[in-house]
Amino acid sequence: MKLPADLQRALDTAAAVKADAKGAGRAIGLLDLTSLNDDDTDQTVEALCKRAVTPAGKVAAVCVWPRFVKTARKALKGSGVKIATVINFPSGEADAATVAAETKAAIKDGATEIDVVLPYRAFIDGARTQPMNVIRACREACGTDVTMKVILESGCFPDPELLAWAARDSIAAGADFLKTSTGKVQPAATLEAAALLLHVIHESGKPVGFKAAGGIRDADGAAAFLALATVIQGKGWAKPETFRFGASALLDSLLATAGHGGKGEGKGEGKDGKGDGKGGGAVAQPATAGY
Repeated sequence: MKLPADLQRALDTAAAVKADAKGAGRAIGLLDLTSLNDDDTDQTVEALCKRAVTPAGKVAAVCVWPRFVKTARKALKGSGVKIATVINFPSGEADAATVAAETKAAIKDGATEIDVVLPYRAFIDGARTQPMNVIRACREACGTDVTMKVILESGCFPDPELLAWAARDSIAAGADFLKTSTGKVQPAATLEAAALLLHVIHESGKPVGFKAAGGIRDADGAAAFLALATVIQGKGWAKPETFRFGASALLDSLLATAGHGGKGEGKGEGKDGKGDGKGGGAVAQPATAGY
């Protein structure tokens, strides 16, 4: 993905950043600890939830299949960790009515955050009304109290201009977050896609967050994404309300870098642990090793 020169400079600055203990501890609080394996069970989800409160603090959310939301709610009771689930996942091919019904059911079961897949294939093929009708239906079902993250599946977009268009339309349809990927398609989260989406958010002037998901496995990788957010959005912008990582394997590396070991039994978001899963703009000060 070819970026304009100013975004490429921001990316190059961020890519050079390495993790440190303070930054790794901060990143733990931005993590959506995720398991979206086909063979997940109640026991898998319970084990994942046990990892959500760490010696370095709690993660932002646990993200599981809709059928496990009730299990997660019970396991996380009193922890303060949010419960996220996925809708229209991973294909993005459900219609608006189905998405609305599944969203309402998940919220009734206890979900406080909904990660919904944009009908990205239809959008790439030229459709505009139908994909946004799906996102608007999800937004209406979420109401004002439930966070809606729109998964764009950025790795499938053939050019940055089309991805930026999808991002802008998703914001207009009510997205609270733009999320890179399901993690079921490669490439998943990339710094190039992150730079573009962060720039679109910056240009919008709206309080929209960003979530990088899929393939982020170590603290240095997390540091680069956080540094990129700092370069484009400014110091202090990245917090749980505006920035998330979607991962499971990442937690061990962050804990180790933060000085807390990091052994765990999380299986990752997909079978390989990967799943969840442009234009110029203002560029702020360079990032530092503390993210």
